[in-house]
Amino acid sequence: MDLSQKSRKALEYDKITEMLALECSCEESAALARALVPFDDIEKARHAMRETEDACRLSLRFGGPSFYGLKNIKNQLHRAKIGSSLNPRELLDVKSVLYAIRTLSHYRETSESMETCLDGYFDNLAPNKYLEDKIDSAIISEDEIADTASEELLRIRRAKKRTEERARNQLEKIIRSPQTQKYLQEAIITIRGGRFVVPVKAEWRAEIPGLVHDTSASGSTIFVEPMGVVEANNELKVLSSKEEKEIERILDELSKEVGTFADSIKESADTAVLLDFIFAKARLAFKMKATAPKLEADGGIELHKARHPLLDPKTAVPIDLYLGGNFDTLVVTGPNTGGKTVALKTLGLLTLMACSGLMIPTAEFSRVVFFEKVLADIGDEQSIEQSLSTFSAHMTNIRDILDECGENSLVLLDELGSGTDPVEGAALAVAILEYLKQKGAKTAATTHYAELKVYALQTDRVENACCEFNVETLKPTYRLLIGVPGRSNAFAISKRLGIDDAIIDRARELISSEDSRFEDVVQKLDTTRQNMEIERGRAMLARTEAEKLKKQAEELKKSVEREKEKELEKARREAKRLLEQSRAQAQMILNEIEALRKMKDTQDAAELRELAKTQIGAHLKQFERIADPVKEKPAEPYKLPRQLRPGDYVLITDIDKKGTVLKAPDSSGFVEVQAGIIKTRVRIENLRLLDENKQQQKLQSSIKTNIDRSKIPAKNELDLRGYTVEEALIEVDKFIDNAQLAGIGVLSIIHGKGTGALRSAIQRHLKSHRAVKSFRLGHYGEGEDGVTILELK
Repeated sequence: MDLSQKSRKALEYDKITEMLALECSCEESAALARALVPFDDIEKARHAMRETEDACRLSLRFGGPSFYGLKNIKNQLHRAKIGSSLNPRELLDVKSVLYAIRTLSHYRETSESMETCLDGYFDNLAPNKYLEDKIDSAIISEDEIADTASEELLRIRRAKKRTEERARNQLEKIIRSPQTQKYLQEAIITIRGGRFVVPVKAEWRAEIPGLVHDTSASGSTIFVEPMGVVEANNELKVLSSKEEKEIERILDELSKEVGTFADSIKESADTAVLLDFIFAKARLAFKMKATAPKLEADGGIELHKARHPLLDPKTAVPIDLYLGGNFDTLVVTGPNTGGKTVALKTLGLLTLMACSGLMIPTAEFSRVVFFEKVLADIGDEQSIEQSLSTFSAHMTNIRDILDECGENSLVLLDELGSGTDPVEGAALAVAILEYLKQKGAKTAATTHYAELKVYALQTDRVENACCEFNVETLKPTYRLLIGVPGRSNAFAISKRLGIDDAIIDRARELISSEDSRFEDVVQKLDTTRQNMEIERGRAMLARTEAEKLKKQAEELKKSVEREKEKELEKARREAKRLLEQSRAQAQMILNEIEALRKMKDTQDAAELRELAKTQIGAHLKQFERIADPVKEKPAEPYKLPRQLRPGDYVLITDIDKKGTVLKAPDSSGFVEVQAGIIKTRVRIENLRLLDENKQQQKLQSSIKTNIDRSKIPAKNELDLRGYTVEEALIEVDKFIDNAQLAGIGVLSIIHGKGTGALRSAIQRHLKSHRAVKSFRLGHYGEGEDGVTILELK
């Protein structure tokens, strides 16, 4: 689309692009927003509109993606590619962009269930976690390199720290010694020229042998480097030089890595900027409460409930605008400040926005024609410098418009023919509209001239419109009425303001009979319109009531379906619960079988096998009971005789298993229970308290009869490297249980160093374990941070 600078300024298109720029997350995408212009091809405009729509759909369903960290790093990438070394700040900027790219890629992974036309952009992103982590682990801030950036840097800094401590210790002896303290200005250690010194009183200079590095402004204090620390300071100087060289080497190595991936990073960053620009269009659409219009190559414009995007949406009056369907020229009349110019600007600006791929603040099913040119003459163009009057300036603009316009042009003219003699101005306005009509342009013009109202009434494919004015309140309603010519309302307004009736009657006599008859016709048309609107309102009310009843019926149907779905979901949850219980029971059987397998060579194996058969038979019966979801409910619900305490013996009713309470019930009603070698959390209503003394005797008897500690397979060391946290905690519990049964008091758990996540999880678990007396990390020779040593109670 061809858009002149004058038309762009008249329609305030630049304000829209600035609003779009403010929605962008980085300067590059903001620059794209400010440079946005209507497309020169309708397919490009349609594609851009689809991108904006899909960005809105993704944002509504999954939330908008984060573009945090996105910035312009083209200069850094270019310098790294040609071999230059980047400073820490520049490397951190590269890391920031890599983080933004990875975040966007992850966002698409979480939203991949929705197919969009943006998928190609997301697929073009190439996250580089390797380089991101390498920069992150090496650089803490733009002023600090991490000790772990390299082994050499860590060695140098450790040596530097030891040397500093040696130097400080020697200086501490001097400032704390009663013999030398009296020679010092202050008992402090300071640094001059990168070397440790002490402040000595000038008159006692000879008493502290060493090198003088500085004096105070008054000359009363000299800063002396005692001879005892000269060697340490020299070593520090050498180590500092090595540290700087190692940091330079690290930065150079990182820069080379960046240069290796420069092309890939640049391509991904450019894609991320483009995505930011597209999602900024979606964010702007949400703010404007905009919709996507249908873009047509020809036909008519249809804007339903359109609002000017620069007006407050809370106070702006929506208007309906049509042009190019049944008529090609629209003549808008009405009083000043009635909304004529706003209607004209709304038509032009929304057309430009739609042709730029931006959604527009209208109701759904609006249509916009893709024009080759949008030409506007709006506002006062008076120029003192060029000695042009308002009329001359308008005519100059209109001359350019008449030269440029064609069949696929939208022309917007405000106050056509004003600023000169009314008779000549009206005639000129009619002639201009006729010329534009002959050239095939779609035209909307505002005017005060009655002659143009008559022209619109008498001419084919030319239509009147007016901005409604309430004579009773003397205020415009800002409603645009198409098909109705506007009235001047001068006499009615004057009468309401208190002008004498005699003056108004005389004024009526002075106007021509033709004008009077025309005004009467317009008044009758307006009265008819108002009556039709009343009837239309009644019809709309009846339609609304019918739609309300229909909606209620649909809601009732949906309610029934929801209840149906709720019952199905309840059945699914119950089936899932039964399945979980079955799995738990099966796991218990498997664990007991495993324990039998391990104890198969003991003298009590035969007796235990018989016991296992009996238990498995009971478990199978329990499976059958669980598999039948229809259960008989007890006549009266069971109530615990008292609160459960750790050590209580209970029956787990839903799996018919006895166990011991490990922890009191928590706030959500769950109790931790030890059933055999299995620890589990059971709802309190599924527990029955058993007789404590009998259970204790039975348990002790069972242990004495069936368990021979010397034959229980147990170890004092457990290796958990490679396990997940959940798997590791299960193994730890089994390990401690076996150790208790075997009578082992001190255990070692090997978890490795790694990130420390596994070590932290295990130690948190040990803190709350009832069998653990204490635990600590391994000492030198025991595995240090990779091992936890624990002592059992």
